[in-house]
Amino acid sequence: MMKFLFFMFFLIPLSFKNKMEWLISLLFFILFFMFSLSFSFSKNFYCISMFLGCDYVSYFFILLTLWILGLMILASEKIITTNFYSKLFILMLLFLMISLYLVFSSMNLFIFYIFFEISVIPTLILILGWGYQPERIQAGIYMFFYMLMTSLPMMVSIFYLYMKFNSLDFFKFMYLNSYLLFFCLTMIFMVKIPMYFVHLWLPKAHVEAPVSGSMILAGIMLKLGGYGLMRLMKIFIFIINDLSIIFISLSLVGSLIVSFMCLVQSDMKALIAYSSVSHMGLVLAGIFTFSLWGVTGAFVMMLAHGLCSSGLFCLSNMSYERLGSRSLFLGKGLINYMPNLTFWWFLFCSSNMAAPPSLNLLGEIMIINSLIWWNLNLVIIIMLVSFFSASYSLYLYSFSQHGKSSNMIYYFYSGYVREYLVLMLHWVPLNLLIFVSDLMI
Repeated sequence: MMKFLFFMFFLIPLSFKNKMEWLISLLFFILFFMFSLSFSFSKNFYCISMFLGCDYVSYFFILLTLWILGLMILASEKIITTNFYSKLFILMLLFLMISLYLVFSSMNLFIFYIFFEISVIPTLILILGWGYQPERIQAGIYMFFYMLMTSLPMMVSIFYLYMKFNSLDFFKFMYLNSYLLFFCLTMIFMVKIPMYFVHLWLPKAHVEAPVSGSMILAGIMLKLGGYGLMRLMKIFIFIINDLSIIFISLSLVGSLIVSFMCLVQSDMKALIAYSSVSHMGLVLAGIFTFSLWGVTGAFVMMLAHGLCSSGLFCLSNMSYERLGSRSLFLGKGLINYMPNLTFWWFLFCSSNMAAPPSLNLLGEIMIINSLIWWNLNLVIIIMLVSFFSASYSLYLYSFSQHGKSSNMIYYFYSGYVREYLVLMLHWVPLNLLIFVSDLMI
C-alpha cells in the first residue's frame, strides 16, 4: 500500500509544471490499473504495510476514487484552457486523492478519522474557489459546519474506545452496548451519507460547486458515510437490533419525501443532488438491516451511484456551458441541437432509475430483498420509492430534451470528443460490472 502512496506524492511536483494536467489525468488511470492488479478475494486485510491495508470493500472504493479523479480532470477542461488557477486546482485534486486513499486504506480508526476530516478541506476549496455563484460561500459554510458539529463527538468517542480496548485497529474492536457512544460515533456518517433531516448541506453544495466538486461529492464523499458505518457497525450489533426500525423508517420515508421534491425542481443540478439523497436513503436502510444481502446491496448501490450520479453531473455541466443556465425551462428541446448527447441523457437517466443492465438494478434488488425480509410491511413504501425514482428520472430526461426550444439561446456548439469520452468512461463500468457481479456478491 505504501508504494502507491509514494507514487501519489511524486505526482505533486508535476502539478507546478505548465500543461501537465492531461499527463496527471493519464497517471491517475495508470495508477488505477496498477492498483487493480492487487485484487484479492480475501475478506481479511491484505497488502499490509505500516498502518495501511486493504480489504474487499476498501479495494473497490479506492478504485472508484482513482477512476472518478481521473475523469474530474477530463471534465474540467474549461478551468484548464482558461488557466483559471489550474495548477492550484490540480494540486487540490492530488491532496484529495491522497486523503481519500488514506481514508479507505487505513486499518486504524484514528488515522481514518484524521483523513476523513482532511478530505473535507480540498472539497471546500473546490467549491469556494471554482464555484459559479456568490452563494457558494454559504454552501461551503453549510457543509463545513455540518461536518464540524458532528466531528467533535466522534473524536471524544475515539479516545474512549482507545481507553476501552487499548488499540484503535478495526479488527481488535469488541461489542459495546452504549447508545450515547453509538450516536457520537455514527452521527458524522449520517451527515455524510446524508440521512434525511441532516441532508440540507448537500443540495446547496452540489448546486454551487463546479463540475469537479459535484463529481467528487456524488462519486466519493457520500460513500465515506456508508463506508464508515460498515466499518463500525459490528461494534454496535446489539444496539442496531433496537434502533434499526427508527433509522430504516426515517431513511425510507425521507427517500419518498425527497423523491417528491425532485419532481418540483426546475434546476438540473438540484434535481440530481436530491436524487442522490433519495438513493443514499436506500443505502442507509440496507446497511441497517445488518443482513448480508442488505450490506452487500448497499455496497453495490454505492459503487453504482458513484458512477451514475457523477455522469449526470457531467451532462448537466455540458448543458450549462452551452446555455449559461441550468434551468429546465430555458434548457428545453436539447434534442434539436444535440441528438447524440440526448442519447447519453437517456442512458444515464435509465441507469438512474435502475433499469437493466445497470449496476443500480443489482443494488436495488438486493436492498429491496433484505428490507422485505426484515419487515414485510415495508413493501408499499419501497414500491412508492422505486416508482417515484423512475418518475423524476423520466421528468429530468423529457423536460430537458423535448419541448419547444427557448428563444433566449443565442448560439450553440456541438459536443467534443473529450466529453463523449468522459461519458463513456462513466457508463461502460456502470453497465459492464453487472456481468462480473459475482465478484461483489
